Amino acid sequence: MKSHIAILLAALGLFNGPLRAEDAPDPHAILKTVRVAQSAQNRALKGEIRTGGKSLPFRLICASGTIRYEFTDPAQVIQLRLGEKEARLEEITDGKAAKVSPRRFDDRVRETDISYEDLSLCFLYWPTATVQGEQTMLLQKCWIVRVEPGERGDTQYSKVDLWISKKTGAMMQAEAFDKAGKLSRRFKVISGQSLGDGLWILKEMRIESFGGHSQDRTPTYLDIDKPEN
Repeated sequence: MKSHIAILLAALGLFNGPLRAEDAPDPHAILKTVRVAQSAQNRALKGEIRTGGKSLPFRLICASGTIRYEFTDPAQVIQLRLGEKEARLEEITDGKAAKVSPRRFDDRVRETDISYEDLSLCFLYWPTATVQGEQTMLLQKCWIVRVEPGERGDTQYSKVDLWISKKTGAMMQAEAFDKAGKLSRRFKVISGQSLGDGLWILKEMRIESFGGHSQDRTPTYLDIDKPEN
């Protein structure tokens, strides 16, 4: 999230096709703008995750390079620390933070279509990145950046395609592919909301899983209220 929160996505626009090599910017520089946008936030927001007729409220706190998810009933706190070279996803129990093992990356968070790896944003640090083209989403011109993990084995994904706003660095859409190269998850921003002074945050996002846990294809929706401060 920047002057908008961002893990993710928007309505499809017109795909312009592959860029010529001389037109394509440095994809690693694009990813860095996303990381900087995320870590620069200092906001507290309320929201809910809706899936299968159930509603799961949560509080999202962004401060000093840390993104903190607070759930209740039962209580659970998950936080993400964004560093210069890597991100660290932690779960806080009895006031103590413990790193979430990559073995849990494929586990669903609170029985939703969001996995622990999705919250980790580890793909923003993957070594292989290429610009695939550009596309307009929710009136925002975006670069399409494909990231791949190289030889690292601590991921359930073989690649992730990211739609990143040229103007703001916000991620407007993401599509994650499994080890076999099949689409596994899609995150899509449905709508945003203005905070004034040109600032924009996510209002509604749709998250879909394909195969695996979600054979019925029932989507999960993430809704964000206006910031508390």
